[in-house]
Amino acid sequence: MTFLQVRGLRRHFGSVAALDGVDLTVAAGSRTAIVGPSGCGKTTLLRMIAGFDVPDGGSITVDGVLLADEQMQVPAHKRGIGLVAQDGSLFPHLTVSDNIGFGLEKNFAGRDALIDELIDMVGLERSMLSRKPEQLSGGQQQRVALARALARKPRLMLLDEPFSALDTGLRAQTRRAVTEVLAAAGITTILVTHDQAEALAFADQVAVMRGGKFAQVGSPRDIYARPVDAATARFLGEAIVLPAEISDGFAECALGRVAVDGGARSGTAEIMVRPEQIEVLPFHEGAEGVAGIASQIDFCGPSYDVTITTEGPQPFVMRLSLPSRNILGEGDRLRLRVAGKVHVFGG
Repeated sequence: MTFLQVRGLRRHFGSVAALDGVDLTVAAGSRTAIVGPSGCGKTTLLRMIAGFDVPDGGSITVDGVLLADEQMQVPAHKRGIGLVAQDGSLFPHLTVSDNIGFGLEKNFAGRDALIDELIDMVGLERSMLSRKPEQLSGGQQQRVALARALARKPRLMLLDEPFSALDTGLRAQTRRAVTEVLAAAGITTILVTHDQAEALAFADQVAVMRGGKFAQVGSPRDIYARPVDAATARFLGEAIVLPAEISDGFAECALGRVAVDGGARSGTAEIMVRPEQIEVLPFHEGAEGVAGIASQIDFCGPSYDVTITTEGPQPFVMRLSLPSRNILGEGDRLRLRVAGKVHVFGG
């Protein structure tokens, strides 16, 4: 069931189109990640949904109720939408308890019990309720910010790069905890991030934004395996893009004859191979796959970062990460095989 519907949303700042006719549909109880480079319009879209900015055109509807268009705007505090920002935005002079209960009436009979329930929900000890934000770690502060947003029982939660200031390990741990809390509460959620891996791990639906528009919207697996173009492919992770001749469900390219997902398409096209699809083996004459030569080898501990140039009439250069358990030297010949189907752009 559709919960949030954005139609033709536009917002200009002078001659710059921050949003240029954005459409987005979000299902009830689902998690959507909006990902894209800085300045592409992600935060502007979130501010529009939250009610902090007014659209120049288009509309925003939540649960069948129109919240904004070019003629009207429901105020932010009446939308029932929670927001967790990048820095958490906790009040430094208030205790954790007072931060969580900030939006609750002081004379609300169940206030203390609700605060206890919320801090339990986000996985923090109740002993932290008397602390000030400066006495918490970054991950703990983000959980308090989430508890504060949950206190108002929002129908929609907006997360604006809430994990970007955290260290890598803490970031993943906090993201998982937040995901579990939101899923348990059944709250529809939108995450804005520039981190591709975070978007793919968090969401049921990923929307890739570029230049104020969505380049592609789909499930994480589909959008990663079948990106609409090379720019989207490279934004979502390492991608090897190369020319090929397509016929009978196969591509002839610098990596040999490989199966494609382009159906009955034939002719010249660009294909995408994800690095994890390429199996690299020691060279043996007559073995399956194409030959390549290793160069520019960087030792990175558990892996090598290696440049490999394929042999043949049309050599192709690629950069791969290979396990360092095998000794590899510059000039070594290797055998490359592609596993699974490769993606044909426009197929």
